[in-house]
Amino acid sequence: MAKKPKKSATSGGTPATVALTAAGTAFTVHAYDHDPASASYGDEAAEALGIRPDRVFKTLVADVDGELTVAIVPVAGQLDLKALAAAVGAKRATMADPAAAERTTGYVRGGISPLGQRKRLRTVLDASASAHATICVSAGRRGLEVELSPSDLASLTGAVLAPIGRA
Repeated sequence: MAKKPKKSATSGGTPATVALTAAGTAFTVHAYDHDPASASYGDEAAEALGIRPDRVFKTLVADVDGELTVAIVPVAGQLDLKALAAAVGAKRATMADPAAAERTTGYVRGGISPLGQRKRLRTVLDASASAHATICVSAGRRGLEVELSPSDLASLTGAVLAPIGRA
C-alpha cells in the first residue's frame, strides 16, 4: 500500500477519495472496467483486480430499527442481519430500500462507498477485516475501489467492529 494518498486520472475525486485525501489517509485507488451485466459488483471487483474476495468488502445499507445503518462485509459472504442488529443494540434489521440508500449516501447501488457519504450513517465493519493489513471498498462508483487499512476505515467512518458477516 502507498505511504501517501495516490490519485489516478480514473479516481476523478469521488467524495470517498476526496474524504481520504482530506484526512491525510494512505490509500491506493484501483480501477477496472465495470461490466453492467455482472451479477455481483463485489465479486466482479475481486476478480477484475485479482484480489482475494475475503479482502474486498461490500457496503450495504440496512434499516435497523428505523435508522439507516451501513454494514461492510466481505464480498465472499453475506450480511447477517440479526448480528448487525445485535452489534448496534437494536432489535431488528432489514435491507434498506435501494432508493433510500442511494438518496441518503449520495452514491448509486454497486458504487456505495462507506466513505464520503452525503449523510454520515452509523457503520459496522465485519470483524474479519482486522485479519488483513489492507482491504478494498468501493471508492464511490462502479469500477473503482480504494485499498486502505481496516483501522483507517473504522476511524474515518466511526465504525464498530463486529462479526456481522457469514459465509
